[in-house]
Amino acid sequence: MAVNATKSEPESGHSKIAKQYATAQAQKAHEIELEKTNRQKELRFKASHALLTVFLLWIFCLQAIGIFFFARGFLLTRLVLDRKSGCSSPPLELHQYNPGSYVEGCWHPKTFDKAVIIIIDALRYDFTVPYFDDDPKHFHNALTVLYETAIQNHRNAFLLPFIADPPTTTLQRLKGLTTGTLPTFIDAGSNFAGTAIDEDNLIEQFRDAGKTLVHLGDDTWHALFPNYFDANLTHAYDSFNVWDLHTVDNGVTEHIIPLLSVSENKKWDILIGHFLGVDHAGHQYGPNHPAMMSKLRQMDSVLREIIALLDEDTLLVVMGDHGMDSKGDHGGESDDEVEAALWMYSKKGVFGRVLEDHIEPPRTGKERPVGQIDLVPSLSLLLGVPIPFNNLGAPISEAFVGPGHPDWRNLASINALTAAQIQRYQGAYSVARSEEETLFSAALASFRNAFGVWHDANGPAGQASQIEAAFLGFSSYQKETLQIFKSLWAIFNINYMLQGISVLAFTVLILAFYARSTAQGRVQYTPIFLRHIGIFSIFASTIGGTIMPRATGTSVLDACLLGFAIGGIAGFLRATAQISQRPSIPIPSTVWGWLSVVFTLSQSIGFASNSYTIWEDEILLFFLGTFAAVSLTSSMRLALVTDKVLGITQSAIFLFLTRLSSLSRLCREEQMPACRSTYNATSTSSTSASWHLVIPLSLALFLPSFIKSYYQWTRSYEGSAIFWIGFAFRTGLIGSAIFWTLEAADSIGWVNIDAGLMKTVKTSIAQIVLAIAFAAGTTTFIWAKPCVNIEVTPKTKVGADPRTPTTAKSVKVLGYANVHGSRYFLLVVNWALGIILLQKPMGSGAIGILTLQILALLEIIDTNNLSASAIGPVILGMLGSFHFFKTGHQATLSSIQWESAFIPLKTIIHPWSGFFLVLNTFGAQILATVAVPLIVLWKQPPKKPGLLGDVIQAIATYGLYFAVINLATTMWAGWLRRHLMLYRIFSPRYMVGAVVLIVVDVFGALVAFGGVRWNFVSVADVFGWE
Repeated sequence: MAVNATKSEPESGHSKIAKQYATAQAQKAHEIELEKTNRQKELRFKASHALLTVFLLWIFCLQAIGIFFFARGFLLTRLVLDRKSGCSSPPLELHQYNPGSYVEGCWHPKTFDKAVIIIIDALRYDFTVPYFDDDPKHFHNALTVLYETAIQNHRNAFLLPFIADPPTTTLQRLKGLTTGTLPTFIDAGSNFAGTAIDEDNLIEQFRDAGKTLVHLGDDTWHALFPNYFDANLTHAYDSFNVWDLHTVDNGVTEHIIPLLSVSENKKWDILIGHFLGVDHAGHQYGPNHPAMMSKLRQMDSVLREIIALLDEDTLLVVMGDHGMDSKGDHGGESDDEVEAALWMYSKKGVFGRVLEDHIEPPRTGKERPVGQIDLVPSLSLLLGVPIPFNNLGAPISEAFVGPGHPDWRNLASINALTAAQIQRYQGAYSVARSEEETLFSAALASFRNAFGVWHDANGPAGQASQIEAAFLGFSSYQKETLQIFKSLWAIFNINYMLQGISVLAFTVLILAFYARSTAQGRVQYTPIFLRHIGIFSIFASTIGGTIMPRATGTSVLDACLLGFAIGGIAGFLRATAQISQRPSIPIPSTVWGWLSVVFTLSQSIGFASNSYTIWEDEILLFFLGTFAAVSLTSSMRLALVTDKVLGITQSAIFLFLTRLSSLSRLCREEQMPACRSTYNATSTSSTSASWHLVIPLSLALFLPSFIKSYYQWTRSYEGSAIFWIGFAFRTGLIGSAIFWTLEAADSIGWVNIDAGLMKTVKTSIAQIVLAIAFAAGTTTFIWAKPCVNIEVTPKTKVGADPRTPTTAKSVKVLGYANVHGSRYFLLVVNWALGIILLQKPMGSGAIGILTLQILALLEIIDTNNLSASAIGPVILGMLGSFHFFKTGHQATLSSIQWESAFIPLKTIIHPWSGFFLVLNTFGAQILATVAVPLIVLWKQPPKKPGLLGDVIQAIATYGLYFAVINLATTMWAGWLRRHLMLYRIFSPRYMVGAVVLIVVDVFGALVAFGGVRWNFVSVADVFGWE
């Protein structure tokens, strides 16, 4: 027995070892299998994520195509004729004058050999006339030389209001000032990029006449007229940096004065100087600011110096290309924006007035104005070159009427030439566009009558009264023809518009089914959708590109794009019919669902009203307040006390923050006087008030702490959140506060530091902040682990009694309940930091409030179990739109804050300048877009089933909200295309809606949904895949 016992012990030991080995092998095999399974799940996730991204990008393509086609029909176009006026081929031969000589004058005896053309950008007419009443503004009585010379030497100078045709942007104005034609959104046949002018124009006529052209200043001229100017004498300067008031002006002055000297003035014939300081002072400070007075006085001094150096053979022209509104902006069609100034001067004394009481310049811009296109025939005839072929302007009478008694014969002659050229252009345009002859019949009758009177007046029995009548007849013909072309170029292409609306409407339906259908298979059905979409799109675009151009004359590009859109829509519908679980009609079944529908449709319908569109910010304030009230009521009915308290608290916070942010306001012109602007120091200023600096400083002190408190509620303030929110984010906000403090010190003059050094310091700080936000922030987000901390409590024995049981070892994962949301919110923090820097102080406060409102909204959604409802994405969309207004923007071109492109830069650097401008303009919508996945991810454990499908549903619903808004603004703009307020209200809102939709699509697919990928991978690395 002893022996047997001894022998059994080794057997027992071997058996134990064998069991341990088998267990280890099984565990290893299990781990291998688990790793393999995890790898397969990861690959399936990444493949699904990639396909969903492709689907979102396809939606983007559909909407871009719809926007493109509607814009083709809605944005007015004109056909650019490539014909050119020749020196030896006048439209009409004058009595006793032989045309064809550049020396004497091509069509009419010239008055001057040379010209100095000065453009003072944004020179509003009331900047040039005296102001005698009490309480003058800073821009009053600072530039006095123009009015003084027109009064004291009326034969040498005249000053008139110079009315610009909207849009009042420099690029479009220079086109009108050199071609004599009207601006449209698209000049068919010209460079679509809107750069080089390839139609007949003054600059080209000067060059063909053998004149040496020199340009100084705004480099826009070189984009319009490349290689036209003398390379050795020309000096161009960057025009986009509106924060730089002096570089361009000082550069122009530095070079123009020497060129006027006796030793240098033989080197040029046409000298163009384009000053930008007045325009930039307006953008930065507004017109009523000491900086504006300083710039106008500088211009007054420079002009006096130029006058002193001028010789008798040289014409001096000073003009503004547009005006500016009360905030210093331009681009629209208000009186202040279109009323520029025109002043001509010559030491010859050849100017005059039609009536003696017109010697004094008009006191306002509404008296005796001339159109900016009238400059083209005037300069052409004064300098002896042909009138550009496409010109529609009329000669300015004061330049040709002569000193003393009015020379009606000369006035009639030059107006006859101009009218004949307009009639020649009208005939060529009618043939090119196959216009009906009856369209111009009334105007042509006026021309024939005037020509008959003029012919009789030049005959043996001609009378002076006939000459004056002929002049009036030709003037009447020019005005009638101009109005006809204005109406002709206001003709919309209804087919293109309907095509665009149809594509946008079908895209809305696709998003509605995809996002709000009750079928729970978005992830698994997306490959089926994409397969059909791809096949149908390729087939339809190929067939369309082959057949439609031949059958309908449509361009290949248009046919392919339309085929791609139609094919993709058909493919989606075919796939919808094929899938086993067909989506049902997305009709809301809850109060929250219906509330989201009411909010969206109410906005969409409201855009048919101009007053609604004007007061959109107040309407959004009401809707957001309504949501807060409903969520407050809903939270009171929750069963759990903790949920009830949390829901009520966050609803109250959301409401308070909404009302607080409404204090930031930039009023548009149509809201006055019922609205008071607070975004800038005053309603007429473009700078922030000194007390606004408290806002970025407060953000640096409190915003990270507020965000930290939301993390602490779920024990998620762990890991990378501690460093990133507590240190990096706060450091970036401090940098932003320092930047804006330095900017205020520089603008107000608190410190006397070299401007170049100050700019270097400011841009360096801004670049550091953006590097923290986007370079370091993106790296941190991609590679950071989840914001969790694992606490392990070892086995412990309570007391000294050995019979006391030992407590078990415990593991506690802090932040587990919000592992997805806490980590993803770091991406929101990164973008918030970058966007805050690029806003003015008041705007940065609005973005800070938006960040906290997003957190409050997430808590409301969680406590009320609304993550699957449409209300979350809709409210986020409304928040983005609301804070678009609170960051100092409106649906107007003049509210674009161009200077934001230069916060981290000294000059234009593509693509970064445009990127920073987009972040400034649409920063609120971008931040809301980045936050959309949090509607689903907030307070979600690591392995919740179907989470990716829920995220794509939220993003698609968010995109659906903006798609409906864009469709509504597009349809109303098309329907109200003849409305008086189309270009002031409806058209700008349509364009904002279209651009916002594109921005939301791109950031939603690439940033928000791209961030979801990295978030899931990081969480799965720790907790495994679902």
